[in-house]
Amino acid sequence: MKGKRSRARGRSSLLVWARRGFLVLLALAVAPLVLTFVYLPPMVHPISTLMVRDVVALRGYDRQWVSIGDMGPRVIHSVMMSEDGQFCSHKGIDWAELNLVIEDALSGEATRGASTITMQTVKNLYLWPGRSVIRKMLELPLAVYFDLFVPKKRIMEIYMNIAEWGPGIYGVEAAARYHFGRSARDLTSRQAALLAVTLPNPHLRDPANPTRNLGRIAATIERRAQRAGGYVGCLR
Repeated sequence: MKGKRSRARGRSSLLVWARRGFLVLLALAVAPLVLTFVYLPPMVHPISTLMVRDVVALRGYDRQWVSIGDMGPRVIHSVMMSEDGQFCSHKGIDWAELNLVIEDALSGEATRGASTITMQTVKNLYLWPGRSVIRKMLELPLAVYFDLFVPKKRIMEIYMNIAEWGPGIYGVEAAARYHFGRSARDLTSRQAALLAVTLPNPHLRDPANPTRNLGRIAATIERRAQRAGGYVGCLR
């Protein structure tokens, strides 16, 4: 009898933990869907999971939120031309670019990034850093959902304020002041382009002291940003 009662208690305890685990997973799944609407009003200033990590690790971070209208067009256009030139035309995912990446992977060629600004925004807001197939599979539907309900201008504003530009440096305003000693709206075209091309690897790339190769990439982005034209129509 004691053995049966012990097994029954064990099964009951297992069911309790299973239910708790299910509720935790459900909460994690629902949270991004709810937070997307919480982040819609311009007075809400979201933080990224990396910023949360820095707080938990007692490192702190530097982020000075600035509205998209106060950033100045140079840095916004530079980031768009560097990170996601089709931002205004896609619905969260650049399927053409993603298909090319998949084809390269299947043929054994080196793959390039295919993350849109929307995908990077939901990754920074809701997911974890690093590369993994699981994270990417979660990122795709979240990007479509986010793009469906959040205006492009607001997506760009959030991204520019949560992107990491160095250890503990988040957002374009903090980045501009840290690297160049001036506000984002006062950046030169060259400085804006250098900040933009730093984003893929902000821990290794220094916009204030660029390598020759980084400077060459920045020159290309600077030219593209100056001719952005219709590519940035959704931000007007």
